[in-house]
Amino acid sequence: MHRIRVKRAYDEPDPGDGLRILVDRIWPRGLSKRQAAVDLWLKEIAPSNALRKWFGHRPERWQEFRQRYRRELEAKQDNVLELERHMAEGPVTLLYSAKDTERNQALVLLEYLLERKTLQAGERHASAPRPGSKHAWQGGSA
Repeated sequence: MHRIRVKRAYDEPDPGDGLRILVDRIWPRGLSKRQAAVDLWLKEIAPSNALRKWFGHRPERWQEFRQRYRRELEAKQDNVLELERHMAEGPVTLLYSAKDTERNQALVLLEYLLERKTLQAGERHASAPRPGSKHAWQGGSA
């Protein structure tokens, strides 16, 4: 698996982003396709509409949102495997539109993917980003 990072869709695209994948169910408000420079939109891997509306980006619901979204991801293995295939091919940036850079679905998805990678490889050293980190992980090819 190559480098994977998380970034707001509104942030300026960077040549180091690699494949830019939007992981929101709804297109970012006010952002044109050209501005977003999205290579792939995987809206099916995003939280369900019901979960997204329930969460409403309310900080007090963050921990419960994380648990519920991870359960949804367990039921979306075709989408997860598709994303992992892209990650095996080169650098990937997961894009999201939420204003909150510390509590959003892209971070939960990154954490989930890194834990899967750790379990598959039997490694113990990979870890999800902590709040305040740059939300990136660098790994070798799988």
